[in-house]
Amino acid sequence: MKQLTVLIAVFSYRVSCDTIQSCESLIYCQGKLLDTVQKARVFDDSKTFVDMIQRNPANVTLANFENLMDSTDDHPTDEEVTQFVTDNFVSEGELEDWSPADYKNNPKFLKKIEDIVVRDFARTLVSIWPSLARKVKPEVTDNPDRHSLIPVPNGFMVPGGRFKELYYWDSYWIIKGLLLSEMTDTARGMLENFLSLVQRFGFVPNGSRIYYLNRSQPPLLSLMAGLYVEATKDVDWLEKNIDTLESELKWWLNNRVIDIERDGVKYTLAHYASESGTPRPESYYEDIRTCAVYGEEEKENCYQNLKSGAESGWDFSSRWIFDPKGGTNSNLTHVEAKRVIPVDLNSYLCKAFKQLSVFYELLGDADKAIQWLEKSSSWQKSIELVLYDRTDGIWYDYDSALQQPRKLFFPSNFAPLWAGSYDVSLSDEYGSRAARYFTDTGIMDYTGGIPTSLDQSGEQWDYPNAWPPLQEIVVLGLKQTGNEEAAKIAETFARRWVDANIRGYNSDKVMFEKYDAVHSGQYGGGGEYTVQSGFGWSNGVALSLINNFYVEGDNKSSKARRR
Repeated sequence: MKQLTVLIAVFSYRVSCDTIQSCESLIYCQGKLLDTVQKARVFDDSKTFVDMIQRNPANVTLANFENLMDSTDDHPTDEEVTQFVTDNFVSEGELEDWSPADYKNNPKFLKKIEDIVVRDFARTLVSIWPSLARKVKPEVTDNPDRHSLIPVPNGFMVPGGRFKELYYWDSYWIIKGLLLSEMTDTARGMLENFLSLVQRFGFVPNGSRIYYLNRSQPPLLSLMAGLYVEATKDVDWLEKNIDTLESELKWWLNNRVIDIERDGVKYTLAHYASESGTPRPESYYEDIRTCAVYGEEEKENCYQNLKSGAESGWDFSSRWIFDPKGGTNSNLTHVEAKRVIPVDLNSYLCKAFKQLSVFYELLGDADKAIQWLEKSSSWQKSIELVLYDRTDGIWYDYDSALQQPRKLFFPSNFAPLWAGSYDVSLSDEYGSRAARYFTDTGIMDYTGGIPTSLDQSGEQWDYPNAWPPLQEIVVLGLKQTGNEEAAKIAETFARRWVDANIRGYNSDKVMFEKYDAVHSGQYGGGGEYTVQSGFGWSNGVALSLINNFYVEGDNKSSKARRR
């Protein structure tokens, strides 16, 4: 594969170098062309433009734009800008449909599902995979400067809807579903796509677009590899790729770790923290409006926080919003994601460090195994001392500015249970406390799933939306404690979620990216774009919960009963 390059052309205007840009491209990431097109609102969704293909090489596109500006004294009308886009860009698609050779329409685990309705639904979920399968067209690799898409070597599953590229954290649950569907070659290919991104850029970007090269997403690559190695026992593959897996985690340690203080003691933990202080190209117009109230220096900080919130995967949520007095009843103008020490991020890292230790043990490298196990143990202690509230029996995000916990309900509060980033010898005790917290906050009342928060802010990662990955994090986290009450809650909500998915699919004949916690089976809303269908992680989570709660076996809590 050719090395990805971005052609930079020099014109009479100059782009400020005072801040870190989204990427180098003067078409897709920064500069007058992007600014002019996005402010003209040629498309309602800012992502539409930066996903378009240039008809000509980048230097020709930029020259044509310079001619437009010269002919209009730098003030083209919206109609002239629209015509420029029509003449120079096309949305013909950079991906081609792809048929995975390892697709099976009747994987073995389906036969073990006792409930006929659930079995038929699971078979439907498996049948959706081919519709999400894509491969990058050769012309993207041959002409990289005409595209914002980053070429990857293997076919993959797109999430669905407007998301027409490879996404980082979505793929953990997609791969989980693929492995249950016995599509191990497809899962390995997706992993190798991510490994290729690490090898080229040093980290996994948010998605496979150059305008995402300013931020990552929740660090789940090593955990994806763990799922694959557990399913296949492919130690040769692991040996070939262990250095890249390790380098990705080192990127997080080198770029997203800060020292924070609690009760006079300093600890080292991670936060989301993009250093790029410009609008997100795919939400350019929206970000300009959001940060318009600030002066230039404050605007840069505003853009960094918006990108950091996007890096979290929770874009956006009251979880990242602070009013000037430290509350949450505000809007995106007051997003301050960088100041939050997130429970889930640190739990993912703690689990990933331990996973890397297990990998090195498999490969016979005792020194590296001990090194990463010690890192995981150290992280676990910091999570306990900084984020755990013994009185409430749950973990909370930590506000590094005010040096105090954010005592708000989010499903991410349960992430340490899912990740095992706590003292598992006391799992029954932790499970009991978490179950009590769950019921005390009133979450048992929701029939459509676990809400993302209890704050109806209008943002999509808030009430009443229920997101698939968060369902698994809470449900499997509670189940894994072995506590009786926690296990009951887990089974109740696993079955509520599967029932809601079945109800929604029967109504709309699609799977959605998010659902409504209040109205079982209805899709969610809010945020920067309309609800999307497809949907990769929804399929993967549903298959995961079905496998955990509806399949025969000693590890299942009871015989299948639809609720």
